[in-house]
Amino acid sequence: MSLRRLRRASITVLAGALMVALAACAGLPTSGPVNPGVRIVDDGTSGDIAFIPKGPVKDATPQQIVEGFIAAGTGPTNNWETAQQFLAPSYKGTWKPQAGVTIYASGQRTLQQSASGDIVLTVSPVATVDATGEMSPASDNGPIPLTFKLAQQDDGQWRITQAPDGIVLDKAQFLAVFGNYSLMYFDPTWTYLVPDVRWFPRYYAATNIAQGLVDGAPAPWLRGAVVSAFTDGARLELTSVPRQSNVAQVTLQDGARSLDQTALNRMQTQLEASLDVPGITSVDMLLPGGQQLTAQRVDVRSTAVAANPLVRTDDAFGFVSGTTISPIAGLSDALMQISATDIEVNADRTAAAVRDVSGAVLEVPADGATRRLDTRPDLVAPSIDPAGYVWSVPSDAPGSVIAYAPGGTAVPMSGGWSGASAVIAQRVSRDGTRLVAVVRDGDRYAVWGAGIQRDRAGAPTALVSPVKKLATLSDAATDLTWLDASTLGVLAGAGQDQYVEAVHVGGFPDAPIRTPGDTSTLSGQSSNASVIDTDGELYAQRGANWQQLMGGVRVLAVQQGMPR
Repeated sequence: MSLRRLRRASITVLAGALMVALAACAGLPTSGPVNPGVRIVDDGTSGDIAFIPKGPVKDATPQQIVEGFIAAGTGPTNNWETAQQFLAPSYKGTWKPQAGVTIYASGQRTLQQSASGDIVLTVSPVATVDATGEMSPASDNGPIPLTFKLAQQDDGQWRITQAPDGIVLDKAQFLAVFGNYSLMYFDPTWTYLVPDVRWFPRYYAATNIAQGLVDGAPAPWLRGAVVSAFTDGARLELTSVPRQSNVAQVTLQDGARSLDQTALNRMQTQLEASLDVPGITSVDMLLPGGQQLTAQRVDVRSTAVAANPLVRTDDAFGFVSGTTISPIAGLSDALMQISATDIEVNADRTAAAVRDVSGAVLEVPADGATRRLDTRPDLVAPSIDPAGYVWSVPSDAPGSVIAYAPGGTAVPMSGGWSGASAVIAQRVSRDGTRLVAVVRDGDRYAVWGAGIQRDRAGAPTALVSPVKKLATLSDAATDLTWLDASTLGVLAGAGQDQYVEAVHVGGFPDAPIRTPGDTSTLSGQSSNASVIDTDGELYAQRGANWQQLMGGVRVLAVQQGMPR
């Protein structure tokens, strides 16, 4: 799916206003020839706002033309129609605004004329978005120059004859024009929904979401790790997604007619979860001609965790409940037999991955049949996935990631985190599709991610290559946890300057929240994280503050979900 497949829309402009709101609705065309490819229908529907930038003024200087062209990047309607007005007629079919977005820090740019007469825009990127809407953090190479060539036209007006493909926006403009949306795929067992975050113009959100999910593909780092119910022959017949009484209407190719009910229900589930945007309350899947496909949403397993922290003290292991600890039947007794420094408990609460005081990684089932899995030196805290595999890697051997099957069989992951100089922390996602790590990348710390490929039995076979850089960190980090299906919590800094930063997978990080002191472990969920300090004091997040809950905590455990 490409940003170029934006549908045309009729916009009512309020006099003197920069933004307009649209609420028109139109019916879905039910006749017309079917041609190869997908037709874009001007259905005139949108529930969001659109920026209307100004076009070129008469006798503008070359610098003013480039300034106006850059500003017109805020207007995606009709394939950036206003921005096209700044181009020479011969160049209008060449420039590709849909190629992506360069996002720079607000105020961090210069615009100068070179000796050759070109206009050079220099910006310090913070992120880029590609043609499919996938965001990546910017490299650490500093400012980049973007060169614009201009020529005077027959009427004496300056117009652009060469420009970099894509648009350039500062972060504030970008967040006003674009929104982040999750294309929802399944894990290979069809148990969990997995978000693949994309950025699309808000005004065209529903159409771009449908195109990305039905006609597109997962982001490269997730390919082979997630699956979709949409298949060839059941792609989009129409690229627009009109709405009738807040019901999104998605018209599929006629091949969808022959799909079984299980496939249709999974398709419905993916569409409803992906189109969970303002102005849409439900989704109808239609065939050419308007016939509705009968389908219902399937049950999927949640990746939420219990709000109460899960801890180990000298006397107990379980969930904090006021001033007491509520044990987990079977598992608490098994874990109390281990001198643990790190514990991660599976969603069913029947087993845990543990690092003990010797540094070894263990599998601890509720029946107490503990298995020593990994005794390599300098191991990071282990992580356990939904299939019961325990993931382990030495800090000083980033390429040596091993997943241990229940029972102890080692499955090496070829490549691992090759390219990093060290691994600080590693966690598998609660849905089992992604592995993330805080690594030392040259002289910087970063968060990397890799999709997990599995065989039909659910056994991991490889990490998707190449890995994806999810964030570059400003300071050294010490711990990492999943806060929800698309948000990571990173513990960074040191001493009184330590903080928790929420890193959104495929997005921008939140403002950091300073911790109550020198903390060692982070766990929990979005807006409800927990930390322990080096004195064993347990704190729970309350907005931007921390509430002290109890003392004497030896280990703050990580939860991988909850029992059904």
